[in-house]
Amino acid sequence: MTIEKISLTDVTELTDLINSAYRGEDSRKGWTSEGHLLEGTRINEQMLIEYLDKKDVTILKLTDESNRIIGTVYLELKGSKLYLGMLSVLPNVQNKRVGRVLLEEAENFAKQHHCTVITITVISARVELINWYERRGFIKSGQLQPFPVNADIGTPKEPLELVEMEKVVK
Repeated sequence: MTIEKISLTDVTELTDLINSAYRGEDSRKGWTSEGHLLEGTRINEQMLIEYLDKKDVTILKLTDESNRIIGTVYLELKGSKLYLGMLSVLPNVQNKRVGRVLLEEAENFAKQHHCTVITITVISARVELINWYERRGFIKSGQLQPFPVNADIGTPKEPLELVEMEKVVK
């Protein structure tokens, strides 16, 4: 397995991977589906292209031995904090440590960039995902945020909010 920054040539494959991890029929093959909470897609190609243009944003991909992208993570430097988002793993390889490998790489990235804390936001109804992050050292900050309903990342089927979580980088 190899981890590296994404490039423009990865955008289509990455868009498909992220959407399959969170929404649609394929997402039901894994445990990270949000399809019961949101309609629509999680991301589109234009959004990924725009992320590539931001100097404080890095998106990493994890590829398997056949060079297929099996996981990805979005990292954004925000001063001494690193925001981690869109940790996505192909549904058919979930529960095979891919997410953990990407999370470890994100922690290394944070250290290399002198970040003291990694922050994430998780939909509060995603208890199993919150528990997964807690087992990896994240704690709830006590901050809640409204779900961004006009961000073109899906339409909530019910009122949603985001739980902010943090992990101190050691």
